Amino acid sequence: MTEHNLTKPEIDAPMGPAPAELEITDIVVGDGAEATPGATVDVHYVGVEYETGEEFDASWNRGESINFPLQALISGWQEGIPGMKVGGRRMLVCPPAKAYGPAGGGHRLSGKTLIFVIDLLGVS
Repeated sequence: MTEHNLTKPEIDAPMGPAPAELEITDIVVGDGAEATPGATVDVHYVGVEYETGEEFDASWNRGESINFPLQALISGWQEGIPGMKVGGRRMLVCPPAKAYGPAGGGHRLSGKTLIFVIDLLGVS
């Protein structure tokens, strides 16, 4: 799988209650370099709210991937990306404690369970 044949994923609103713990699901297992906890990652992603299925952010909409040190990201990403290999696509369901904290935490997504579909394009 290369960046050129990747397409923006569609995320359907899930049924049932939101999980209390981080859920990690591989959609495509990559065969490239593996992300480690201290890595800087190059990713494409889509994020939606669990409850509504509404998209709140997507690198795809900006037409370019993002490059971040894992330590700078929400804990759900810090825990959910290591072990992923370049070329892979993974879904993370992050409860508030693994995303932007409890309701009233000051971020517009505080208190919300979030779903991310992440394509790992590179690690360094």
